[in-house]
Amino acid sequence: MKVSQAKENTLKKIRKALIHTTPIPFPQSEGNNSVFQASRKELEIEFAENFTGLLGKFIFCVNLQELAAYFTELVEHASLTRLYSREKVLIELLKKNNFVQPFIHNLADCDAAVTSCELLVARTGSIVMSAAQESGRTVSVYAPIHICIAFTSQLVYDIREGLQLLKERYHENFPSLITFATGPSRTADIEKSLVVGVHGPKEVYLFLVDQQ
Repeated sequence: MKVSQAKENTLKKIRKALIHTTPIPFPQSEGNNSVFQASRKELEIEFAENFTGLLGKFIFCVNLQELAAYFTELVEHASLTRLYSREKVLIELLKKNNFVQPFIHNLADCDAAVTSCELLVARTGSIVMSAAQESGRTVSVYAPIHICIAFTSQLVYDIREGLQLLKERYHENFPSLITFATGPSRTADIEKSLVVGVHGPKEVYLFLVDQQ
């Protein structure tokens, strides 16, 4: 196939550029530090304010016993009779602290799904999850209510710090999917009116357990 002269000239320029790379005009633009000023608040407070500001429901627990008590209170108050979770560690943790309701085995039939998380990003109020977790890719998305149980040791300030920790944790086995869930699903596609719970959970609860 005959290549036009103009196209040939363009290809030559591309080849030349690939061989002789142009220096980056601002070599320090990437930087090693966050572009955001660190908050003077404690990370727990920063996260709680940003998470609740985006319609998330935040519950702080001083220990595992309080976690189980508040969790039971939520389940009873919201009449959540069909809880789903794949995470054996979470289920055993709740049972050891006197949570007695059994979990069902079908995500499609559940009232709420219970998961852990990888990290919590304080600056954006985001829950970070990955495909490496027992919950997999779908649990936190398809359930009508997502309940996440996390610990204060999982708090980081910003996304950059969080991604660096995940790289150090997984190395070459980095998860195929990283999800940043920031409050319940919401969209304004229809007449620019905000609608909650269209493409994901309509409610998101975060139980944060103090881990000294």
